[in-house]
Amino acid sequence: MASMLGSRCPGCREARLFKVRNPYRLRSINGMHAACPQCGENFLREPGFYFGAAYVSYALTVALWVAVLVALYVFGDLGWVPFTGMFDQPELFLCTGVVALLVLLPPLQRLSRSIWIHFFVRYRRK
Repeated sequence: MASMLGSRCPGCREARLFKVRNPYRLRSINGMHAACPQCGENFLREPGFYFGAAYVSYALTVALWVAVLVALYVFGDLGWVPFTGMFDQPELFLCTGVVALLVLLPPLQRLSRSIWIHFFVRYRRK
């Protein structure tokens, strides 16, 4: 789990997946090493391999929206109306969710790629 969240190589868990550590450098957000510098694991497995990471990114985005809803419900004043599932201030929810999504989009994109490659590569102990 720590190697997924830290964007480490799934094979050796030592080297980093991405060339640049800062996900907010948008020119190099997808800049991955072709192979692991430590163990030689191929990160560019086949053309279009990371298209599947879009499904993981979708799940993470849904989780973010649910987290925003719960946070606003618990800590904020949404004006929740019981039994109807509606609230009085949808603009607060939408604005907070959009801002959170825009701020967290680069790390979520990298995390989705890391999770996707960890699905397919097993850890090899030395």
